[in-house]
Amino acid sequence: MRQCTRATCVRPAVATLTYVYADSTAVLGPLATQAEPHSYDLCAEHAGRLTVPRGWEVVRLAVDLDHAAPAPTPDDLVALADAVREASRAPAPTAPPPPSAASGSRRGHLRVLDGGE
Repeated sequence: MRQCTRATCVRPAVATLTYVYADSTAVLGPLATQAEPHSYDLCAEHAGRLTVPRGWEVVRLAVDLDHAAPAPTPDDLVALADAVREASRAPAPTAPPPPSAASGSRRGHLRVLDGGE
């Protein structure tokens, strides 16, 4: 469960705040499925008290601020365990053979030359 990104806040996040700088707009919507680097997860209290700079617009999408994100269900946990088991069964990738050091062979954009050429 993700926490509110406000400093010292330990409450669970229920909404995601994203800024659209080109439009001077702040969008507050449901909790995103993944944490993003330029988005901010907020708890109900901080989402409810959100203010923006003068001249900016706030777009508030439907968010249930009274309830935190639901806890994972047993089905979610079983699906996660199945995915982990499946990933562990996948064959390990094989390393490509090392390039030969023969005279005139190429490695990417570099060319290996003998000292006598």
